[in-house]
Amino acid sequence: MASREPPATSYAPPDVPPGLALFLAIPYAFFLPELVFGCWVWILVAATQVAYPLLQGWVMYVSLTSFLISLMFLLSYLLGFYKKFNSWKVLDSLYHGTTGILYMSAAVLQAHATIVSEKRGPQDYYLNTAASFFAFITTLLYILHAFSIYYH
Repeated sequence: MASREPPATSYAPPDVPPGLALFLAIPYAFFLPELVFGCWVWILVAATQVAYPLLQGWVMYVSLTSFLISLMFLLSYLLGFYKKFNSWKVLDSLYHGTTGILYMSAAVLQAHATIVSEKRGPQDYYLNTAASFFAFITTLLYILHAFSIYYH
């Protein structure tokens, strides 16, 4: 009699916790801090008086685009869309690794904008300093997420 078990090469379902338990599992627990700190970056950059539009324009582009794509990833996990694709883990790791590199470039440019804004007054300097801090924290979160999803 033939066995009804799937062959050894079949796709195993991912070990993503369902519902809100997703926020307690270590690779996926990075989503909310990424979203919160990334949101703070573009809010703080938008609140400053932009001295160099090219520099801070890149920071805004990276932070806003990363926020929106990370939000789509989070929704795909919460709604279960990831179950339809075999390579979701690779895509997630590549996205977060690439975003970590892009965020690092944005954080360095924001730090340069902070140094330049020191001459214009304390309010812009403090806003740019906070934006630089959150940009580096967000960079770290994206890199940690990429490595944790890769090694998980």
